[in-house]
Amino acid sequence: MDVPLYLRPRVESPLASLLGAAPFLHSLVDALGSPLNVLLPEAVAENARRFRSVYRRHRLAGRVYFAHKANRSSALVRRLAAEDPAAVGVDVASLEELRHALSCGFTGDRIMATGPKDPEFLWLAARVGATVNLDSPGELEQLAGLVRRYGLGRVDALVRLSGFESAAGRGGAGTRLLARRSRFGIPVRDARALVPALERHADAVELTGVAYHLDTTGVEEKVRALEQCVLFMDECRARGLTPRAVDIGGGFGVGYVADAGEWERWTTALSEAVLGGRPPLTWRGHGYGLRNEGGTVRGTAALYPGHRPTAGPGYLDELLSLPAPVLGRPPATLLLEHLHDLYIEPGRSLVDQCGLSLARVLEVRPTGEDSGQYLVRLGMNAGDVSLEEHGVLVDPLLVPRGEPEKAEGGEPEKGDGEPVGVFLAGNLCLEADLITRRLVFLPRLPRTGDLLAFANTAGYAMDFHAHHAQRQPVARTVAVEQEGGSWRWCLDEEYWPITHPGGMSA
Repeated sequence: MDVPLYLRPRVESPLASLLGAAPFLHSLVDALGSPLNVLLPEAVAENARRFRSVYRRHRLAGRVYFAHKANRSSALVRRLAAEDPAAVGVDVASLEELRHALSCGFTGDRIMATGPKDPEFLWLAARVGATVNLDSPGELEQLAGLVRRYGLGRVDALVRLSGFESAAGRGGAGTRLLARRSRFGIPVRDARALVPALERHADAVELTGVAYHLDTTGVEEKVRALEQCVLFMDECRARGLTPRAVDIGGGFGVGYVADAGEWERWTTALSEAVLGGRPPLTWRGHGYGLRNEGGTVRGTAALYPGHRPTAGPGYLDELLSLPAPVLGRPPATLLLEHLHDLYIEPGRSLVDQCGLSLARVLEVRPTGEDSGQYLVRLGMNAGDVSLEEHGVLVDPLLVPRGEPEKAEGGEPEKGDGEPVGVFLAGNLCLEADLITRRLVFLPRLPRTGDLLAFANTAGYAMDFHAHHAQRQPVARTVAVEQEGGSWRWCLDEEYWPITHPGGMSA
C-alpha cells in the first residue's frame, strides 16, 4: 500500500468541538440533506476582534470591511452588523450583495462598494451613502453624473491604484521597473491625470482615500504599494483634496494544513510523481500545473500555500511592521504620521474556522486497478465544495455513523483502523466531477452513510461555485452555536444576532 501522505486540516475551537459532535452533525444531514454547510457566526465576530487587536497594537484607526463575496451567508453578515459600527463594515461587489448587506442590518455609511459596477449598483450605493471604491476614470464620471442627475448627496469615494513600481524602479536610467499587472484599479503612472477630474467633480464626489488590490501573498509588494498610496495622497493634499484613509484590500491568507512537514512532503512527492519517480498521487496523472519535460519538472503548481505559519491578523501585523523601501519607516508609522485611517477587506481570513461542509458517503468501490485504492462517491459535487478550484488541498475528516460493524468472529471489517487511499467523486454524470483530483488518505475505508466533513470551507469554497447542474440540490446552510454542552442550530436565513426564545433548535 502507498505510504499515507496526509494533508490534515488545521482545526481550532469551536470548530474542533463541532466536529466532535458526530451525532449532532448526522442529525443535521438526516434532516436537511447532503450536502450541507454549517456556519459558526460567533467565530466570524471573534476573527473581526482579532484583526481589530492589530489596529490597537499599532494605535491605528479605521475599519475592517468583510469581503462579502467570500460567502453568501446571511448569518455571518448579520453577526458582523451587530459589531461596533466604527470598527466593522462590509465590502460589497455587486448590486445584490449591496441589497443583502442593507437587509442584514448594515447602514450605508458602513458599506464599501467595490468591483465592476453597473449604473444600478452605483445609484443605490450613492443613494444609501456607501463609500465607492473607484476602479477607473469612467466610473468617476458615471458616479458624478448620477449624483447630479438625481440630486443625491456628495458621495465618499476612494481611488483604487495598481501597477506599483518597485523600489529599484525609482532609481536612475537603466533600472528595471517591476509591477504586478491587474485588471482592477488605475495604474499609478496614470493616477496624477485623475486629480483634475476629482477637482472638477468635487461637488458630487469627495476623495476620502486611496486603495489598492494586489493578487499576491508577497508582503514586501504590499508594503511598497501602501507606501506609494501614502505618497500619492500627499500629492492630492497639496492640490487641496482631503484623502484620509488607505484601503489595502484583503489577501491576508489562511493556513489550511495543520502540519508544515505534511505540506512539504506532499508537494515534494507531487514533483516526484510528475517525473515518474513514484506512483501517481492524482487521478490520471493530473499535475496541478506541473509537467515532465525531458526529465525536468516544468510549470508552476497552481496551489494555494496550504500551510502558512503567518496568516490573517498575524500577516497584517507583519505588513504594518516591515520598513517601507523609500521612506524607510513601517507602514503603521507612516499612517500615524499622516493621520490616515487604515481600511482592510479580509474575506477568506475573516471567515477562517467559521464553517464546514458535510457530505454523505453514497458508494465505496475499488478503482479496478488492483492498487488498493478506492473511489468514494459523495452526496455533493465539485461546485459544492470548491477547495481544489481555488488550489486548496486539504483532507476531509471522517465522521462515522455509529460503531464499526463487525465481521463474523467479532473482528472489525477489513480496512477498519488501516489508512486507505481514496479518490472522492461527486454526484454529477460527468467524468470531470471529482471533489479531489488527488489521492486522499483516510484513517479507514468509509462506509455508506458515513459523513465526510470538509473543514474551514466558509471562505470561497462553500458556495462560490455552487450550482443546480442536473437539478442536483445545492447545499442548504445552517448556523450553529454551542450552549453549555450541547449545540443549537437554525437555518442560515433565520439567524439573527439577538437572543429570543426558540431562535435555535436543540
